[in-house]
Amino acid sequence: MPVIRIYVPIGRRDLDDLAEKGGLDVDHPSPRAAFAVTDDLRSRTAGLDLEDLEFAAFSDAVAASAAARSERGDRRVVASADADPAWVLDGAGTPVSLVTLAVSLPMSRIASFHVDEAAGAATGPEADDLLWYDATELDEVRALLA
Repeated sequence: MPVIRIYVPIGRRDLDDLAEKGGLDVDHPSPRAAFAVTDDLRSRTAGLDLEDLEFAAFSDAVAASAAARSERGDRRVVASADADPAWVLDGAGTPVSLVTLAVSLPMSRIASFHVDEAAGAATGPEADDLLWYDATELDEVRALLA
């Protein structure tokens, strides 16, 4: 079964939903934005390999994750997930990696979480250097934001 790697900016409430409901609702926020390697991203960045394209999409998700924070000083969090291509609609927006989730994303499809090392968003060349947590470490990620 083919999958597409997506990067979803999430906040405290989303982490709670993952733990308590077993997934992320598609309607919160409405529509739920994610980031992925889109055809538009490929066409605008000719010559990049898949790893570089995925990093570009991830970086866009990190930038968007600041808006998903409950409070200004919260850590940015991005969930990496493997979605069925039918679950993802091209965003046709800015940035070009923007997509929209058409269905709720189950916890079983989350591969990892990426979290700021300290509260407050980093700036400069290290801005996308987030800590990596396996999906099984959801409780640890939730504790960081408590």
